[in-house]
Amino acid sequence: MNGKVALVTGGSRGMGKAIALRLAQEGADVAITYVNSEDAAREVVAKVESMGRRALAIRADAADAGDAAGAVERAADDLGRLDVLVNNAGIGVLGPIDSLTLADVNRVLDVNIRAVFLASQAAAGRLADGGRIISTGSALAKYAGGPGGSLYSLSKSALIGMTKALARELGGRGITVNLVHPGAIDTDLNPADGPYAEPQKAATALGRFGSVDEVASLVAYLAGEEAGYITGAELVIDGGHSA
Repeated sequence: MNGKVALVTGGSRGMGKAIALRLAQEGADVAITYVNSEDAAREVVAKVESMGRRALAIRADAADAGDAAGAVERAADDLGRLDVLVNNAGIGVLGPIDSLTLADVNRVLDVNIRAVFLASQAAAGRLADGGRIISTGSALAKYAGGPGGSLYSLSKSALIGMTKALARELGGRGITVNLVHPGAIDTDLNPADGPYAEPQKAATALGRFGSVDEVASLVAYLAGEEAGYITGAELVIDGGHSA
C-alpha cells in the first residue's frame, strides 16, 4: 500500500487502532478519528510515524453529521489524497426494547448508520479509482442476535443493504465496498476475561475470542490489491460462531 492514504474512523483504540497500525505496516499513510481519547490518538500517530509513514489524528464525533463527512475531507486535503475509508467507529446500546429511550435510538442510528453513510458519501467524491470502502458490521447483528440487541442489530444490519448498493454504484471506478462482521473480539469493551466471556467462547467453534490483530489482518487484505475482485461482500470473522 505504498503511497496510499487511509482513514480509519474510531482509530484511537481497539479494533480501529489495530487496523490503523496494520495499514501503516503495509505502507499506507493513515488518518484516524477520535472523540475523547486524545492521548491514545497521539500514541497511534506516534507509532505510525515511527514506521516512516505520515499520520493525522482528527477529533470528530460520528454523531455529528458535519464531523462525519468533514473528517473525510480533512484527511484527503491534509494527506493529499484518499484511497481507503474504514468505517470503524460505532457504539452499542443494549437492553430490553422497552428500556431504550429516544436519545438512545437517535445516537445509535446517528453513529452506526448516518455517519457511515455520510462518510461513504464524502469518500465517493474523494477516493481514487480503485479505492476501498470497508465498514464494520457485527456477526451478532446478522447471525446471532439475541434479547436486548434489537437497536444494535438494526443499526448494523442496515449496513448490509448500503454496502451492496454502493458496491454497484462505485464498481465502474474499480472501487470496492465491503462489510466485515466481527464476532467476540477481545477489546476493552468486551474483554476475553470479562464476566460475559465464557458463554461467548463456548458459542464459537474455536472456543476462544478473536484478537484485534486478526480483524486488522482481514481489513488489510480487503484494502490491498489482491482483494480487487471482492466487492459487495459480507465477511464474517467470528471463530465459527455462525457455523
